Amino acid sequence: MLELRRAEPTAELWRDREAYADRLLFHTPQWLRFVAEAQHAEPVLATVHDGPATVGHFTGLVTRRFGLRILGSPMAGWTTSYQGFNLQPGVSRRAALSALAPFAFGSLGCAHLEVRDRFASEADLDGLGMRWASAPTAVIDLSPSEDQLFGAMASACRRNIRKAQKSGVVIEEAHDDPSFADDFYAQLRDVFAKQNLVPTYSIDRVRALIRNLSPSGSILLLRARDPEGRCIATAVLPWYHRTMYFWGGASYRPDQHLRPNEALIWHALRWARSRGVTEFDFVGGNSYKQKYGTIEVPVPWARRSRSPLVAGLRDAAKEAFALRQRALARLSRG
Repeated sequence: MLELRRAEPTAELWRDREAYADRLLFHTPQWLRFVAEAQHAEPVLATVHDGPATVGHFTGLVTRRFGLRILGSPMAGWTTSYQGFNLQPGVSRRAALSALAPFAFGSLGCAHLEVRDRFASEADLDGLGMRWASAPTAVIDLSPSEDQLFGAMASACRRNIRKAQKSGVVIEEAHDDPSFADDFYAQLRDVFAKQNLVPTYSIDRVRALIRNLSPSGSILLLRARDPEGRCIATAVLPWYHRTMYFWGGASYRPDQHLRPNEALIWHALRWARSRGVTEFDFVGGNSYKQKYGTIEVPVPWARRSRSPLVAGLRDAAKEAFALRQRALARLSRG
């Protein structure tokens, strides 16, 4: 039996967490500061104990909805891919997940919890009283050579990258540029408008992400410019340890014939590989990502409520959010 105990965020605790091989960007203090600011949430750190021995760590945040405390590790809509656990080799992830509900509903006094752990499997969740959905992600192994990475892409994708180069598209890295968030968000609005929708988050979230991650150097911001120097596409790519993540990308529809999106991804792959990063995670499994030579990795997203009423409120809130997005899109078209 494992047990979770809430821990204070001391320097010693952070040093111990950094020693775990399964650590991710989303377990770091800079990422927690970003989510806490964007979601008005309270970070929660816990140690995992097997008797007197500390065998792992847990990362999450507590927020309030409908007057109830909710533990997200993470919650849907936080633009955070995975959190969950860091565990020593040989420690059961299923046992750690089993210990999460007593911690959330007892020690933290929460009414609902959600968890998406990058290294958990569906078998780890069976019989734990959790509802879960498959939420696979598409990843690229960056250990092969650049030529091998390029060759693993679909032929059409390779042609598009070459077309961007021949068309004079230039990829540049944005450093400490306060206008980057404005460029990205204007293009993001155009992307959503194509589907008669509006973005699911405000420009303030983009600014908060950049502000919290830039000091540590754990974010790559890319622009694609056309031959006249106009910014036509952007990409936001946080990274840490062995993985780079595709947090967001956007482009103007009239300029997509120049293929700036493929050029941005190809630049990011080479940039990450040159810095020892071994995995590129697209954060989701949409079919268009397969052209880059991805493999699909299953990552279940699990949730559990203290009562059926709370579970119903969660589902109602999800539907209300979708209705709000559609209404805002109609108003924006005016």
